[in-house]
Amino acid sequence: MTTAPLAQPTRPRGRAARRVPAFLLALAVLALALLASVAFGSHPTSPADVLDVLYGTADQNTVTVVESRYPRTALGLLAGACLAVAGTLMQGVTRNPLADPGLLGVTAGAAAAVVTAMAFLGASGQAGTVWWALPGALLAGLLVHVIGSAGSGAGLSRLVLAGAVVSAVLTAYVQAVTLGKPQVFDSYRYWVVGALGGRDFPVLWSVLPLAVAGLALALVTAPGLNALALGDESASALGASPALMRAGGMLAAVLLSTAATAAVGPIAFVGLAVPHVVRAVAGVDMRTQILFSLVAGPALLLLADVAGRVVLSPQELMVGVVTAFIGAPALLLAVRTMKGSA
Repeated sequence: MTTAPLAQPTRPRGRAARRVPAFLLALAVLALALLASVAFGSHPTSPADVLDVLYGTADQNTVTVVESRYPRTALGLLAGACLAVAGTLMQGVTRNPLADPGLLGVTAGAAAAVVTAMAFLGASGQAGTVWWALPGALLAGLLVHVIGSAGSGAGLSRLVLAGAVVSAVLTAYVQAVTLGKPQVFDSYRYWVVGALGGRDFPVLWSVLPLAVAGLALALVTAPGLNALALGDESASALGASPALMRAGGMLAAVLLSTAATAAVGPIAFVGLAVPHVVRAVAGVDMRTQILFSLVAGPALLLLADVAGRVVLSPQELMVGVVTAFIGAPALLLAVRTMKGSA
């Protein structure tokens, strides 16, 4: 009597087959989020009005209202993708499910630059702060990378420690300046929450090169990060340089985090929550995770922004507040996942 062989070899193929409908579902959710983002706001419009604008049959007033929401939607698309991919890279490189873009000091660097510009250079307005947040975030992220990767004792622990130290120093500087200059705090408190409104397409164009460079670097290093997940010795045997792959992954995360933070401010939890959902669906392949993150991140951020407009209509709740409410359960889930592990 013979027994049928187990079907274990077909599991990867079945899992891959399940990813296709999951990805199509994610695309559908993103499409609905894009439609909702240009349809809902302080001025009442509907998805039918948006379609009329696209077909060229809407009145001029409706066209003006809908088109005014295009920059906000485009920034949500870009920032959501950048934050999600950056979080995926950081959690993959550090093997820490609690890692997010703020760990690299990018948020603190952007905040320090914005506060400096407001206090000493006369900068004001949400759109104007992007020109100061951009170099501040990039320099802080690169500083953390240089400190964490320099010397013979370089490693993941040193990188995380460098991020914590740089963030602590810059946060103390921000607090000192804002406490000493109340008028700066009044302007800074709106930027530090994170929002998609109040910005135009020039903001998008200014950070787009960094976002494209970060995404390209992420895609290039993704195969090496897959090998790195097997361990340094296995990665070396497969022809990948562990140090180079870590540096590439972290640099890509820095570029993506910088682009998002400079454009829309420090929006929390997107880079933390999305990678957990993506890994549950996409598996361990970093290339697949990046692809899913490019769709799931913008969908989450845009839906959170729409919720902020609807909940307190005609007033708005800033998207950074909404993502905090969404991300807190994700953080608790991550902590429970780590429970009992080394």
